[in-house]
Formats: sequence, C-alpha cells, structure tokens
Amino acid sequence: MWSKREEVDYALQRRHTLQALRRPQRVIDGGEVCDADPLLIRAALHHGEESEVHCPTCPAKRLLNLNYVFGEQLGQYSGRIKSSVELEEMQSEVGEFKVVVVEVCVECGWNHMITSYLLGDGVRRRPPRRQQTVEDIYG
Repeated sequence: MWSKREEVDYALQRRHTLQALRRPQRVIDGGEVCDADPLLIRAALHHGEESEVHCPTCPAKRLLNLNYVFGEQLGQYSGRIKSSVELEEMQSEVGEFKVVVVEVCVECGWNHMITSYLLGDGVRRRPPRRQQTVEDIYG
C-alpha cells in the first residue's frame, strides 16, 4: 500500500502475553488469553482473511485477520471491517484513516491486535453525508 505510514507493530506485546501463558508459574490463565467475544469470532468467520501464521495457543491452523478502519473522515463508516482490496481502493479516496489489524482464532478464541497504521492520500475531505439507518427509524 503506497500510503502506509505511522505503523505500530504489537509483536512484543503478543510475545510477552504468550510467554506469560507458557511460564511454569502461570502468570495468566488460558481463559484470560482466549477470550474473544462471540461477535468478534462471528466477524472473523464471515469477514476474516486467512493468515500465514497458525494459532499460538491451540493446534488449529486457521487464524484469521480482521482489518478495522477508524477515522474522522469516514463518518458513520468508522469502525467497520474492510478487506485488503477495499483498503487499496480507500487509500486514494479518503484523506486519512487508521487501520487496526486483529488476529482471531475461531477454534479457541485467541485474539490479539497485530498492527495499526495510517492510510490515505492526505487530502482533507468532509465525511460522507449521514444516511438514515434502521436504528434511526425504529429507535
């Protein structure tokens, strides 16, 4: 992605969490680490992209990545999940937005933020006009 900047990698936090799980004195319990919300697991099943790495806490080989987008210029679309293809398109259509990548294991519930970064062409734009949703109509 040509506009990728301000990348933060959370590999050290991930490694620290896994080391704490595997220590003999067990600083944290497996239930504390594999605590994915059911909605996060459902989102990973329907919108997740296959990862190259396997789950570090269980023998499952299916680890999925979710790309969450946040930004003032996204308006009501901030906080949604986007595919890598959609991110490629969005980087030239939106001035600046943050992408947070979360890995999720649908088998055991392991979830961890992998990386976050900014995308966009830097041109300031107004957010899209708010569209009425079902919640607006029926309360």
